[in-house]
Amino acid sequence: MSRQINNAPSRADIALQQWQRECPELDASVMSLFGRLVEASEMFNRLHIAPLNKEHSLQRGEFDVLATLRRSGKPYALSPTELYRSLMVSSGGMTNRLDRLEKSGLVRRLRSSEDRRAIIVELTDKGLEKIDAMLTEHLSGQEKLLGNLDSEQRKALDGLLATLIESMSKHEK
Repeated sequence: MSRQINNAPSRADIALQQWQRECPELDASVMSLFGRLVEASEMFNRLHIAPLNKEHSLQRGEFDVLATLRRSGKPYALSPTELYRSLMVSSGGMTNRLDRLEKSGLVRRLRSSEDRRAIIVELTDKGLEKIDAMLTEHLSGQEKLLGNLDSEQRKALDGLLATLIESMSKHEK
């Protein structure tokens, strides 16, 4: 199925047509599907995530740390290990994010009351205020980007993506 984006064929459709021309014996439709997923992710970041982070003076991924702490519930605190597992980033990447957020006064690192060797990362009042303000903008921006999909289409897409992720996760080692 060919789709038009801004009165031009999509990148995925162009690539698929080229593969069909050059290697007609191959079914390259899977490449089109994954190409669309990548393109949607890139557009989401370009149109929504990057401008939101820039407006709020955050670097990529820092919103995710604040949001993860916020959704964890009071006292809005997690260990660095819980954070990096939740966000699927390396421990080194998490340390860099936490350093920047702590320097900005949005989180603080505390010694655990249960284990003095352990560290807990906690949202500060300033961090809680920032993430709460950003959440409204974040959800509004996502709604805008999904504007052409009705609730049934959104539910179907969500289910299909969940099934795809489940299928792909079986191939992780």
